Amino acid sequence: MTTGEGTTEAAAVPRVVSILSALLQRVAERNDAAAAEPEEGGAVVAAAAAAGRPVSAFQGLTKPAISIGGYLERIFRFASCSPSCYVVAYIYLDRFLRRRPALAVDSFNVHRLLITSVLTAVKFVDDICYNNAYFARVGGISLVEMNYLEVDFLFGIAFDLNVTPAAFASYCAVLQSEMAYLDTPPAPVVEAPRLHHHCYAAAAAGTSDHHHDDPAAAAVVAGAAPGCHRHSQTQLTV
Repeated sequence: MTTGEGTTEAAAVPRVVSILSALLQRVAERNDAAAAEPEEGGAVVAAAAAAGRPVSAFQGLTKPAISIGGYLERIFRFASCSPSCYVVAYIYLDRFLRRRPALAVDSFNVHRLLITSVLTAVKFVDDICYNNAYFARVGGISLVEMNYLEVDFLFGIAFDLNVTPAAFASYCAVLQSEMAYLDTPPAPVVEAPRLHHHCYAAAAAGTSDHHHDDPAAAAVVAGAAPGCHRHSQTQLTV
């Protein structure tokens, strides 16, 4: 830990990090529960479903010990990404899942999806960023795996990296609705975030990007300077 500016680092974590982690945590928990639900035929049906599930490079064999929120905060602490990167990473992740509807975000793949989407976003958005070897260390994976995941992710989104201001504002609005949901849990359920349409077996046919020019949408990524926080890292394995 450093002193001085480092003493305020807890307050420096942008709200978009906690919003995105809460959204993905809810999606992962729902998919974990859906995969664990007994179906007709019991284990036989479950085994058949698992056998028919496409193999993904992002799927881990075990659940990482670190939480989704802790993992995203770790990325923010050590990778020094601007807040906008997390919105763009969310957009890329949505595009990836649209093209691979059979892949459900769960506790076994969400960490690898996160580190790869953030790595891709920071290279496109920020002027200065760390290399793949550094991101691999932050994410708790090997450099070989990090490189492979990046290539697989880029082909998964068909190298569609451009994000228009209208699209950025639209996804900010979705994250804002998620923020409102977190602030007032008893309130009626808001419209499901985009990722929910691509995390279950049911296909979201006909979904299209909604371009909202919401003047308040930028508030999701405001209030935190990107600042370069570079500290000694602890070893992490995903």
